[in-house]
Amino acid sequence: MGYGTIIVEIGDDFVADVTLNRPDNLNTFNVALATELGQALQELDSDRRVRVIVVKGAGKAFCAGIDVGDFHGKSALEYREWIGCMERPLAAISGMYKPVIAQVHGVAAANGAGLVAAADLAVAGESARFGLTAINVGLNCIGPVVPVARSVGRKRALEMLFFGDLIPAREALAMGLVNRVYPEEVLETETRRWAAVLAQKSPVALQIAKKAFYTAEDMGYHQAFEYMNEAFARLCCTEDAPEGIRAFKEKRTPVWKGR
Repeated sequence: MGYGTIIVEIGDDFVADVTLNRPDNLNTFNVALATELGQALQELDSDRRVRVIVVKGAGKAFCAGIDVGDFHGKSALEYREWIGCMERPLAAISGMYKPVIAQVHGVAAANGAGLVAAADLAVAGESARFGLTAINVGLNCIGPVVPVARSVGRKRALEMLFFGDLIPAREALAMGLVNRVYPEEVLETETRRWAAVLAQKSPVALQIAKKAFYTAEDMGYHQAFEYMNEAFARLCCTEDAPEGIRAFKEKRTPVWKGR
């Protein structure tokens, strides 16, 4: 479908790019962008041409948070629906089958930082900065802090939530908020290369791994082992599992069927 606030492109390497496209507003979330991003992620998750999704931003920034232009004049119920709309794409990523990689340049603030943390993986340019900045305008980022806390832990997440400072890319890497940091001039190519490598893995193995990881994350220790073992047993019964083993023994590239 056509979009007004995002750009979707599917490559021949099984990687899809989703570009937040409100550069004049630093790609801040409004209702249209949040809705379209959620729709695009859902559609790409069902598209057999796609195995990995990269989310990035147009212009000077990845995403500077939420557009507060329509903030005023709502009831408590309307505010709840409004903020829920902004956060829905973040919450949806963990329920998707396919890996999502955030490619970050410039600023990733507030809901933008939450989107980075909610993505399965994240790559950043050396000059990128991250922060839960809403506290600086009398609000807070208690929605985005949910995925942030799962990435960096309680103490660092609370520091980000309380102080609202912008953290440089290398510190974000050390904290576990991003996986890799590259010079700006190679950020695009290195992210694409990394995504393309991931897209060559067994699609069904990746999908089962992702679903099992997020499901087991909220389980008790021993229950998580039991669930993971069941997920592994299901994977062993797919067509891709024996194909991967045969290809390894025969020293050839596997031919994945995705089932």
